[in-house]
Amino acid sequence: MNHPLIVVGVDGSPHSDTAVTWAATRARQTGARLLLLHAYDLPIPVPTTPLAVPMPPLTADPATHAMRAGEAVLAAAVDVAHRHGHDIDVTTRLGIGGAAPALIDASAESDLLVVGSRGRGGFTGVLLGSVSIQVSAHAHCPTVVVSDQLPAAGPVVVGVDGSEAAHTALVFAFAEAHRLGTAVIALHAWSLPLPTGLADAAAVALADDHTRLQYHDAAQQVLTDALADCRRQHPSVPVDERLITGTPVEALLEAATEPAMIVVGSRGRGSVAGLLLGSTSQAVLHHATCPVAVIRTGQAVSPESLPNR
Repeated sequence: MNHPLIVVGVDGSPHSDTAVTWAATRARQTGARLLLLHAYDLPIPVPTTPLAVPMPPLTADPATHAMRAGEAVLAAAVDVAHRHGHDIDVTTRLGIGGAAPALIDASAESDLLVVGSRGRGGFTGVLLGSVSIQVSAHAHCPTVVVSDQLPAAGPVVVGVDGSEAAHTALVFAFAEAHRLGTAVIALHAWSLPLPTGLADAAAVALADDHTRLQYHDAAQQVLTDALADCRRQHPSVPVDERLITGTPVEALLEAATEPAMIVVGSRGRGSVAGLLLGSTSQAVLHHATCPVAVIRTGQAVSPESLPNR
């Protein structure tokens, strides 16, 4: 049996260690293989955040030092992985060049790509690093961005808007909830196309009862239709359907006190053509404190992609 592959980007930062911990736990639970990947550029950038890995002494040859430093980062990441799954299959890969291109290339052979929300080159106070943004937008497989906090055993939260991207995200969310034995919170944001210039919630409040009911019922139908297939495939997964007025970002972030994960499609309805990450996806990635899965349209996210043992 060819076990699924989880690729994890590592760079020696605390966020990287948290990503490895999350991925190793998943690999232990599912029987997946783990590939830890570190890529470096020359010259080596000066870290702006503390490293969790001691670096080798400088040598006269920058390339040799970079290689040894990369090997140290990978060795430390292997130790972290085995602390959370001593019997999992762990391999490493050291590459030269940008981290994002290396991870995107590796994603073509993987079932899941995992990165920390910020790396060792991140700016203090910035919640999301450039590597996280790039791989979320361009990876060939689903991407999970892990913050510095490990998730709680809560529900899986997912946004629904009737788009193909949202459907792919729903499939992933239900498979994840089934694997974890938890519930799905499915959110659909709706508004009225009133030329008032008001916020969506205010426009809804000013509309007459018939108009509100008409659009509310249409929104409910979008949510019901979107969930139908996943409900049939996972009848044991509890589903909390929520209709909200206004933008979905705050609702996604506040849907559960301690969510296991938030799942978003790479682009939904209303996204600007040519952008691989929509505004909702980017905002959730920037502000979520739990793991965020970004699913692009057409990616393989069937429940069998990461089977349980």
